[in-house]
Amino acid sequence: MTDYMVEGLAKKRGQVAGEIERTQDALHKLVTDLEHIDATLRIIAPDMELELIRPKVFKAPEDWSKRGEMARIVLSILRTARDPMTSREIAAQMVIQRGIAADQKMLKLMTKRVSVCLKRQRDLGRALSSEGPGFHLLWVIKR
Repeated sequence: MTDYMVEGLAKKRGQVAGEIERTQDALHKLVTDLEHIDATLRIIAPDMELELIRPKVFKAPEDWSKRGEMARIVLSILRTARDPMTSREIAAQMVIQRGIAADQKMLKLMTKRVSVCLKRQRDLGRALSSEGPGFHLLWVIKR
């Protein structure tokens, strides 16, 4: 075998061993936290059967954007817009562009995400907002 291959494998082994150690430390902390929560629940609600509480696993929805993708799409929509747009209008166009099922729940969620994204872009100096109809803000790209 060649020396660079052995060195590379040794380095990789060290990385994997380090990751295992960090994971075990994190697991130990989680177990300790769970024991403390269980002890507190036993004091507050002694009749509660803790084993019946099912674990909840977080799973990100498939429709979540990758890092920076939301801002790129929102700014792209604003660049091509002829008139200022509301967050809801941008969200509706985004849903169409990404081919997401456009039910009311998804549109509301995307509107919230677009609003947060636009506020961040405003803080960064990339977008401008002005008062629109009702309590809505109208958004444009800063040129």
